[in-house]
Amino acid sequence: MIYIAYRLNTGEVEVLAARLIKHGQIFSAAVALGSAAVGGGAVAADLPDYLEIVVDESRASDAEVAMQNTLALDAGMQVIYAEALAKYKQHLHERVPLILAMFSDGGGRFVLYQPGRGRIEAPPVPEIYPLAKSVSHSTMAVYQLVAPYLLDPSDGSWRQPMLSYRGQIQATLGTLDDLDVDDEVRARFRTILEKDIAFMDECLQTGQFSLESVTAFAREVEPLIHENVWLAASAQVKHWQSVLTEWKAMLGDQWQHTYAVSNTIYVTRRNNILFSVLAQFMGADAINHRLLLVETTSFESPEADLLDVVTRIIADRAIGEIFFRAPQVMDAELLGEAAREAIEADATTDRPAVLPSVAPYNTVQWPWQTETDSGSGPGNLKQLGD
Repeated sequence: MIYIAYRLNTGEVEVLAARLIKHGQIFSAAVALGSAAVGGGAVAADLPDYLEIVVDESRASDAEVAMQNTLALDAGMQVIYAEALAKYKQHLHERVPLILAMFSDGGGRFVLYQPGRGRIEAPPVPEIYPLAKSVSHSTMAVYQLVAPYLLDPSDGSWRQPMLSYRGQIQATLGTLDDLDVDDEVRARFRTILEKDIAFMDECLQTGQFSLESVTAFAREVEPLIHENVWLAASAQVKHWQSVLTEWKAMLGDQWQHTYAVSNTIYVTRRNNILFSVLAQFMGADAINHRLLLVETTSFESPEADLLDVVTRIIADRAIGEIFFRAPQVMDAELLGEAAREAIEADATTDRPAVLPSVAPYNTVQWPWQTETDSGSGPGNLKQLGD
């Protein structure tokens, strides 16, 4: 909050300062007020002692004022842009359907914003998905309990956490018969949990473990985890395909104008499940046009954040068309292109430029690695055993 120490007789200066403050030009507003006040006859000597700690006796240079005025233009733009974004979001809801596909621990959330009908959230993925994931993660948890101590298992810090987690697994085994799953799935869950218990018991009884013993444990459960992965993914894909089949039929001709956006962090970027399911219904031509993938730093993105970013992307394409004659030029950082040229210009024989090929602005390529000749080694779990 800005406290003004002087009462001005000229209302025009106050109005001007208020406008400057509204648009981020706080520094300039303060200078304007200070200059007007001094012109009115107030001087530092007229101030009471209790204001000494508040009032700044230094004076900004003309260059500093000029810099702050210039930088305040961008701050003002951000305020204006935020106000416009709220209007664009309203227009988007009123005119085109929008699907938000959000990752979650339960296999994802799908929300449809339909013009004139408001918000619809799809039912969650069947419970077999989180169950299979949870059992598989139990083995990963056992690994995490011992990994920090592989160099020195004699450090007993791992024992109490392991005993505690062993109790959780034992409790799960005790109620496994009541779980509403197929007998084959229940048997696999039981085998995984029993192998967890057996490995932990050996660690607790001997006080020892090694990279070799941990690796042997991992190899025992690996094929079982593969089966759980297939089970969970199959349930997830079938569920969301069913939801999109229903929504596509409900939207009818509007489907061709529907936008969809999904979030991703690094580990979910390659073969992104929700994005891939959407692509089956929206088609390859929609990729990077009406079907968007946005990268975040969190596994779960708030719904409001995704609404903001998809609105920003769509609205900025109008800027791209008007200013640069290419709508999707604004989908990427403009400075990145100039920076690329700067990198190429500075490249030397000893340090050649390392840059990707240039793709057209309106590319419909998948937004993750798809080239088979750009690396070596396996590309999926099945190839690991080849």
